[in-house]
Amino acid sequence: MVLEASLLVKLVVLLLLTFSVVSWAIIIYKYQYMSRLEKQNRIFIRVLDNGDARGVLAQAKALDASPAASLYRNVFSEAASKSRLKRAINRQEVIEAGKIEKYVNFLATTGSTTPFIGLFGTVWGIVNAFRGIGFKGSASLAVVAPGISEALITTAFGLVAAIPAVIAYNYYVGRTRRAIQEMESISPEIEAVLTGANSDK
Repeated sequence: MVLEASLLVKLVVLLLLTFSVVSWAIIIYKYQYMSRLEKQNRIFIRVLDNGDARGVLAQAKALDASPAASLYRNVFSEAASKSRLKRAINRQEVIEAGKIEKYVNFLATTGSTTPFIGLFGTVWGIVNAFRGIGFKGSASLAVVAPGISEALITTAFGLVAAIPAVIAYNYYVGRTRRAIQEMESISPEIEAVLTGANSDK
């Protein structure tokens, strides 16, 4: 049916397939990334509780997926000044939150736009069906069926792209929110460790 559809419908289907493939790539990537992030965050919390400032830094360098560890690495050089350290932590929290949320908005875009792109293809298919009726002067199934099939194809592809993206978006919004909250809850401990290390000098 896709091969026999009009050029515009083929382009709509190709666009929807592109949205779907990219969405699934993001879904798989984010699952792996969030799993690594959560595991490494747990490791970093244990390291932070049991280590000195420089010892924590050495181990934080190996935890590349942990936003808390990344925050620690990036603010370590500001430990000499408490006010600068606080500003650096606040600034780095925003940066790390952006990294955690990366690509999630594309899932929301896919979920909200692909049904309308599919609907556009549906409208075009119905228009073709009416054109067929006008050209043939008949409303038989043979005349109407090609346009209706085009309409059903694009509707189906729009839903196939949108439904997984919406489910994944809601799922990852929850996980990213928890990850950001966890990072923000660790920030005072990071500040205390670095401030304590500076006062010990």
